[in-house]
Parts: sequence; structure tokens; C-alpha cells
Amino acid sequence: MNAVVRAGSLGDDTDTVVVTARIHGKILFVPVPRRVVLASGIAGLAVTAMPAATPTAATGLADMGSPFEHFTQLRRVMIQTDNLIGPRHVLPALQQHLVSLATRRRSARGTDAIELLALETRYEELAGWFAQDIGDERTAHGHTAKALDACHITGDTDLTAYILGRKAQLAVDTGHPADALGLAAAARRTARPGSRLEVIAVLHEAHARAVLGEGSEAHRAYDTALTLIGRAGSDGVWGSWLDAAYISTARARSLAALGEYEQAAAGFDSALAVLPCAYRQDRGVYLARAARAHAGTGNVTLAARIGWAGRRNRR
Repeated sequence: MNAVVRAGSLGDDTDTVVVTARIHGKILFVPVPRRVVLASGIAGLAVTAMPAATPTAATGLADMGSPFEHFTQLRRVMIQTDNLIGPRHVLPALQQHLVSLATRRRSARGTDAIELLALETRYEELAGWFAQDIGDERTAHGHTAKALDACHITGDTDLTAYILGRKAQLAVDTGHPADALGLAAAARRTARPGSRLEVIAVLHEAHARAVLGEGSEAHRAYDTALTLIGRAGSDGVWGSWLDAAYISTARARSLAALGEYEQAAAGFDSALAVLPCAYRQDRGVYLARAARAHAGTGNVTLAARIGWAGRRNRR
């Protein structure tokens, strides 16, 4: 990837600059905090005046080539940028491009409109993730609900099952595990039997059971997930990350919720030992959860050290 920096306003280091990135021969625009650009040393490549993307500017950028291809590639770049600098800086730009995408979709007809709505659904789902990551629960629920509405319009059953699972995850993470059980059950009914989407639904059920204090049922659900993943085939993008190690790490989180801190800490330590360094966001999450588990065992000193390492991994 070749990068050229186009500076935004000349304010303090909270300003955003737009990095022009050449990916697979395409020029894409990525919002990056000025302090990150300065720290990386890439600011010296080139600097010209250009404000951060606005809905109008985003519409102009979308004029380059096929709108569907443009927004598809832009979404990939947003995901990559999130892993580098965190969702707090990426979400506003994603939301701006979402406005532009919706405008394009409303003016399209036929197959083009359907394809753009399907892509808009993925933008809404991604925005929900980013909002949840920064602790904005209301925005996370809003984007995820819009994604579910769009799924029903497009008739994408797989995406509907996935987003029902996301709603289950949001429910348990925001203190409503009983609601999460119903959503996880709906996700499993919607998912194709034997698919990885079914496994995802079972994992959401398992953690909701753990938060409700239903230990036996939670462990039974995790055992079911392990059995299902052993039989599941490839579903393309859906659940491609799922394996026994992922399920073990998910179980570690539930063990902590059940107060089984020693086993939870061991599970997170094992996961961190094999997690690639490039997965900065995942590492930050696992370190934070490992710190809580070790604190639960009474090893506060180790918990503090792990927690500090996790803070350095998050943005």
C-alpha cells in the first residue's frame, strides 16, 4: 500500500487528516488522526490542503468508477484502519460515507438498488460494531437495528441470521441477557442448519446463559458449538474465524461471568500466547478480559500489568 497524506485543518493533534492509499491499483481515502500521521513519519511524503470527508465530498469520491465497487473497497479500508488506529477515529468517517451510500442507493433502480442496499446493510452493521467498541450503546443499537431492517428487504437470510446474533451480543453486553436468549434462538432458527452461522448463534446463547448464572446450560451450549464447528463447512465470509480455539476463548469469558476466574484466566493466557500481533484490537480486548479474570483470582499485581498492556493495544 502506498500512502500520500492530504492534511486537514491546521488545528491541534485531534484534527483528522486524510491518507490517500493506493490499494490494488485503486486510490482510496482513509481518515487518520493527525497525531498518528506525525508519529508514523509518513506526513513528509506530500501535503496539500484538503478537509476531512463530508457527505458532499464523499459523494464526489463515489463518482470514481462503479459506486458499488468504490464503497465495497472503502469499507475494507475502514476495517483495516480500525485495526490500526481504533474505531473512535473511523466511525465518523464511516457514518459520512454511509450517508453518501444511502443517497446513491435511493437514486438507483433495479438490481443496482438491491446491491447498494445489501452493501448499506453491511455498512450499518459495521457502524454498530464501531459504536459498541467506543461504548456508544445507543448508536450501536440504532445502526444494528437499521441493518436488520435492510436485511428483511433484501431477503438475505444469512445476513439476517448474523445480525440477529449481533443483536443478541449487544443485548447481553448492555445488561439484557434474557433478551439475548430470545435473539440468539431467533438467529439459530434463521441460520442454515449445520452452518457456521448456527455456531455463532449458539455461542451467543452460551454467553447469555453464563451471565444469567446458568452454568450447566452455558457449558452444554459451548459443547454443542464445538460439535457443530467440527461438522460445519465453509460459509465464505460468515464465521471464517471460527475454530475450537475461538470457542475456547469465548468460553473463558463466560467462565469469568460465572466466577470461575482461575479457568478463565488460563483460557485467556492461552489465547494471547497464539494470537498474531497484527490483531491489535482483539489483543486489546483479550488483555482487558484477562486482567479482569486475574483480578478475580486475587492476583491484583498481575492484573494491573496485563491491564496496562491492554490499554496500549486499544485506541
